[in-house]
Parts: sequence; C-alpha cells; structure tokens
Amino acid sequence: MAENVKYAYHKLSDEVQQRIIEDREKHRENPYATKDEDIVRRNPDRDKANLWRPAFARDIEKIMNIPYYNRYSDKTQVFSFYKNDDISRRSFHVQLVAKNARTIVRMLNLNEDLAEAISLGHDIGHTPFGHAGERLLNNKYYEHTGRYFNHNIHSVRVLDTLAPWNISAQTLDGVMCHNGELELTEYRPRKKEYFDDIEAEMESCYIDSKNIKKLIPSTLEGCVMRVCDIIAYIGKDRQDAIRLGMIEDDNTFRNDVIGHSNPEIINNMIVNIIENSYGKPYLKMDEEYFEAFSRAKKENYQLIYNNDEMERVFRDTVTPMFDHVYEAILKQIKDKDSIFYKHHIQFLQQINQYIPDFSLEKYLETEENQLVVDYIASMTDDYFVDLYNELFPKGKYAINYKGYFV
Repeated sequence: MAENVKYAYHKLSDEVQQRIIEDREKHRENPYATKDEDIVRRNPDRDKANLWRPAFARDIEKIMNIPYYNRYSDKTQVFSFYKNDDISRRSFHVQLVAKNARTIVRMLNLNEDLAEAISLGHDIGHTPFGHAGERLLNNKYYEHTGRYFNHNIHSVRVLDTLAPWNISAQTLDGVMCHNGELELTEYRPRKKEYFDDIEAEMESCYIDSKNIKKLIPSTLEGCVMRVCDIIAYIGKDRQDAIRLGMIEDDNTFRNDVIGHSNPEIINNMIVNIIENSYGKPYLKMDEEYFEAFSRAKKENYQLIYNNDEMERVFRDTVTPMFDHVYEAILKQIKDKDSIFYKHHIQFLQQINQYIPDFSLEKYLETEENQLVVDYIASMTDDYFVDLYNELFPKGKYAINYKGYFV
C-alpha cells in the first residue's frame, strides 16, 4: 500500500463481535483469566478479599496510596527540561497504560483489576529524567558494584521491599516483566512458582543485563499490560513532540497499517489484538501490524528520542550532576543528620509505621550502593535538581528549563 493512504479507525470483525456478545449473554468465563481466588500474597492471612474490595482491587488501592505513587507527577516521561503542563509526565503515562489495558482485558474477559494494578505500579521505581536518568543511575551502580539497575526490577523492589504492603505475586510479576522496550508478535504467559521465581528472575537481572529481555509475565493480564505500555507511549510521545515544536505534525511519520496519529494507533492496535486473541491462551497481532508497530517505535527513536539538544544537556550537565550527587549521598549513609537519612530513611520509617513486614533495622543492613540507588530512583526531576543545589550551592552545573514564554 502507498504510504500516503489514510487509514481510518479499524473495527472488530462481525464474527468476533458476535462471539463476544453471545459469551456475555451466556455468562461464559474465560478459562485463561486469572481468578481472584488464586491470588498469592506473602502474608495470606492479611488483605483478604470481600464483596466491596475484591482481591486485586486491593492491590490497586495499595499502589495508589503508597507515597511513591505521588512522585509520578514530576517524573519525566520523555521530555525533560521543559516547563509545560500540556506534555505527559509519568503519572499520565501509567493512566494511559491502565486505560488501554482495561479495554483489552474487558473485551477478552480477563481480570480487569489485575491489569489495572500492574499498569499503575509498573513504573513506580523509575528514575528522574526518564530512560536517560535510568542509564545514568545504572552506570553509577555498575561502576561501584558490577550490578545492573533496571526500573522494572526496581519497581518490584519498591512495592515489595521499600513499601512491603503485601502486594500480590501476580501484580509484582506483571510489573517486573513489563519491558516496554521489547515488542513481540505473540505474548504467551509462563507459569511460575511465586515468590521464588520472581526473586530468582530479579537477581538474574541484577547480575546480567541481558536477562531483562528474557522476562515473560505469568498471566495474560501481565501480557496485556506489557503490550499496552508500548501502545500508550508511541502515539502520545508524537503528540507531545508536536506540542513542543520538535516535529511539525503527524504527517512527519509514515502512514502505516496502524495509522500514524495517537488515536489511530491506540484504536487499531487494540482492535487487532482483540481480533487475534479472543478465546486463546495468548495475545497475538497480525504480522503486518507487528511490523508496522515496530516501525512506528523506530520512527520515534529517529525523530524524537534521539534528540540532539536533550542529549547535549544530559551529556554536559545531568551526567556530572548524577556523578556528584551519587558520590555525595554515598558518604552520608551512616550520618543520621544527613539529607539522606532525613529524606529517605525517616521517610521509609514514616510510611511503613503500621506495616508489620517492614524492619528499619534490617533495611539499614542493605549494601550501601543499593541504599543510594533506592534514594535516587525515588526522586522526582525537580527534587534531584534541588538536591544538587543543596549539596553543591556553588556547583557549576545548572539546568536551564524551557519556559512557557520561550
């Protein structure tokens, strides 16, 4: 097909629509859905489901009430160094992922609460300054320990160690395996032994960076969230880039099978996944959709993510700031009067004061570089910059934000 063909919004085939309608009328369950009664928690005697607070709905409530969730609102999604209320922050991204995931799981008759819990928690361990910040923190952590930092692994650490609020193994596994950088034509769950397999897979990713690409969710709901992570950001990042004047309009991109605008991509990808996955024990998309999906992501890298100006700021300013902040915090680990102790240790003590599974004494036995990573990864963009200025009031590095009236 010619590249300038306008692709409208696709729709489900009449056959699949009729199957869904009939199954709903007959109250047929999906045998591949995760059942509420199969939920696995570290402490099964707590957080028992009831009529008004079902099993995985409790995970949603827990995640949204962990104070780290608030920090999504000032963490970069893609575009750092801009003061602009109309571009996405990480808080909006997780909401978009959750919305897309709920749409798919509702149509496939899967567990909607589980998909939403995974979606809302999947980036809670993300660093300030998006994936560039993640690379910088990984570099420092590896330099000191020979171990690797990945935000999806750290998100599980936040939800299971820093704030051990008895989140289910199914939610933690979906968070760990979300890997929004790796698209697949088929997503098929892998059965696991909770929690042993989760801990083993996390450790494997700390010691070998290649293992992050081997993670496979244990539930179909986790598979849905994984593909929805990519669906949510491809088109939305294009909208944001247009608003910032980095690209002219949607026509900058190839008008492919899935479309080139955000609403087209969301609708057409969701429709194709439902069409190919209904009633099956896996998620699948047509080969031409997969190829277009992959091309769309590559276009984003070429035209948006590999932005020379942002790369320059990271290279010349943010990288040395990370170096200085990391080393300064490392020296504060045992100082109870330090910023680290007051802003991180005392914060953890406060948010976990009613949590029987949290031990401050045990946490303080953690390897020192991991403590630094825990603190830095929890920071918002603005907090990181303010911390640098507090630690180095005469420091030579400063970020010049592009304001509203530039």
